[in-house]
Amino acid sequence: MDIFSLNSNNNVASLKQVPLTCNGHTRPIVYLHFSSITENGFYLISASKDGKPMLRKGDTGDWIGTFEGHKGAVWGVVLNSDASLAATGSADFTAKIWNTTQGDEVFSLPHKHIVKSVDFSSDDNQLLTSSNDKIIRLFDLNNINSDPQNFIGHDDNIRQALFSNIEGTQFVSCADDKTIRFWDKRSTKECFKLTFDQKPNGIEVTNDKSILSICYDQNVIFFDLSRMVQIKKFQAPTVIETSSLHPDKNVFVCGGLDFLIYKCDYNRCETIDSYSGHFGAVHCLRYSPDGELYASGSEDGTLRLWQNTIGKTYGLWKYVDSNETE
Repeated sequence: MDIFSLNSNNNVASLKQVPLTCNGHTRPIVYLHFSSITENGFYLISASKDGKPMLRKGDTGDWIGTFEGHKGAVWGVVLNSDASLAATGSADFTAKIWNTTQGDEVFSLPHKHIVKSVDFSSDDNQLLTSSNDKIIRLFDLNNINSDPQNFIGHDDNIRQALFSNIEGTQFVSCADDKTIRFWDKRSTKECFKLTFDQKPNGIEVTNDKSILSICYDQNVIFFDLSRMVQIKKFQAPTVIETSSLHPDKNVFVCGGLDFLIYKCDYNRCETIDSYSGHFGAVHCLRYSPDGELYASGSEDGTLRLWQNTIGKTYGLWKYVDSNETE
């Protein structure tokens, strides 16, 4: 437990960000996902090149369990809405679905190449995967033995594919062909495309499916999914691999090759502060569903939790007014 003392000479404004370090992985952490808030709180799952995705309590980072079964690096992870199921995508050419209570494998879905990302639809009835075979697959989890729908159009490895509407009929993908593509389930075709001069490093879709964030080169772009237009752009002093928008859409965090995490004002797209702590590139950042913290994963193999509001008692961060204890 981390306890910090406050007094008249040490106010909240003077406190430094003190991240909580969650050890356990032995190789770089490449993706993170928080569940929604459930009746038992919320949870965090991490993907690592060590091939062993880990489940933790979302507010404290306390380890719950490790999913054993993949035979290669795990690139993508996701939890369903009540955190009862997890999905993982791996270099062993499979996506797997797990029971989070027992840690048992429920389904293994074969692919023809490395699986880079996985995503549940909002109603938990579908699973979306992307692969280095340049194919996006949509699985019907109510008829898991049926063939998935295939969506073809990218010309290079696909890094991510995420649902982009609540109904689960539209999704967005980013790939090494320097494009972001938007797809429609009903037509099984690409319906919109963005082209860049650099490979996009990653994307995030807000939980309400209203805003897409795109990281490429030193930029974070915010894209309105209802109007299909760019609404904001932030330029960082380093190549940015990942970003995450606060649930209230007032701040966002991003990070990349200089090992730092940048916290930024969303409306002005200006840096508020930057934080050090990792000893390698920051590969993934995600805000918790309550907005009280964000998690980071790095090339250094550690997962760290950071407070959104420094000086607030929350989780394992305990702040005590020393004047009241004297």
